[in-house]
Amino acid sequence: CTLDSEVALRVGGDFFFDPQPGDSPVNLVLIAGGVGINPLFSILLHIADLHGYQEGKGNRHKLGTAKLYYSAKNTSELLFKKNILGLMKAFPGKITCCFHVTQQHSQICKELKPHITGK
Repeated sequence: CTLDSEVALRVGGDFFFDPQPGDSPVNLVLIAGGVGINPLFSILLHIADLHGYQEGKGNRHKLGTAKLYYSAKNTSELLFKKNILGLMKAFPGKITCCFHVTQQHSQICKELKPHITGK
């Protein structure tokens, strides 16, 4: 988003991301904390599937980017972190993530360090 961009936010409840062929591409910003990552991780997997299908077979889906902001107490509580890093590596620039930890007391591993903010 840029300054003065219009955004839509939805908190809780039933939600999903199901773009149809021919829909205009949208850029997603997904925000999760702790176990709240579960439905958003499913959305990321769906986006990755569509990107993979698009690259492999030239489907008609027009996809934007997906950026995940995910916070937890420490890196051990970041669920699916290795899977998320794998998606970022498989689809560079299309799927990105910023992890945030609030109470990290131990060293952060080299693989996560570039994507971590917080203590």
